[in-house]
Amino acid sequence: MPHHAAAIGEPHPDPERTPLLPSQHRYPNGSADGAAKKRPLLHRWGRHLTVHISRDWADCVLILCYFITGLLDSASISVWGSFVSMQTGNSVYIGLGLASPTTSTRWIKSGVSVLSFCLGSFLFSRFHRRFSPHRRWVLATSFGIQTALTAVAAALVTIAGPPGSPEEIGWFVLAPIGLVAFQACGQAVVSRALRYNALTSVVLTSVYCDLFSDAGLVALRNVERNQRGAAVVSLLLGAFVGGRFAGSGWGVAGALWTATVLKVVVVVVWLVWPAEETVEETD
Repeated sequence: MPHHAAAIGEPHPDPERTPLLPSQHRYPNGSADGAAKKRPLLHRWGRHLTVHISRDWADCVLILCYFITGLLDSASISVWGSFVSMQTGNSVYIGLGLASPTTSTRWIKSGVSVLSFCLGSFLFSRFHRRFSPHRRWVLATSFGIQTALTAVAAALVTIAGPPGSPEEIGWFVLAPIGLVAFQACGQAVVSRALRYNALTSVVLTSVYCDLFSDAGLVALRNVERNQRGAAVVSLLLGAFVGGRFAGSGWGVAGALWTATVLKVVVVVVWLVWPAEETVEETD
């Protein structure tokens, strides 16, 4: 007897009643349709995350980052005596400390900030180069990492409390400084990824120079002047808010938690930002 023959006593299948889609037996109650619907949804979401975002108006996000920089730097310099973003000032403090190392501990905290910033620049830049500079998920992940590091620093400061004096150093001071400085460079790397090199979001020296040396400084329409002017105002406003935090009961922890929330906002913004328009080739 052939192996494919039906067993004795078993009815032969009626080809008229045999379903054309056997999967209906494997997925009762319409679950096959549900699985089929999920696949396009996941596919669309995957494509949404892998597209390149549009550069149009992306400078507004970098201007918001200037506010975050001012917020964090003003609070950190008031409480810890060192910057976490502006590494020019920290480099000056390091030089002063090397000239007179026993006068203050500020140069030690500044050194931690500079080293952390340099390490962050090394890693963030390679992350963006490896996975495409302004792909949606890359930008969202970059700011997600920045958010996580800022949140950890905020939690450490909240738990440990403010230092007893500006000269006090310890893990509860150096660790938050290192974490925040490490994430701060991520903003500068993103400005390069989006090709807004003038808006580093961490320093203003070059912005001041470019702003007031612009031949079209008083022109009615000047996009680059507007960008630079907005960056200055944003950082000053952030510094004002950070100073208010430092002088209140919230302290630097309040500034760190506020920066964390703003970073979350940036992550969400990148997830919904319009995609870069692509021109399809025609024959």
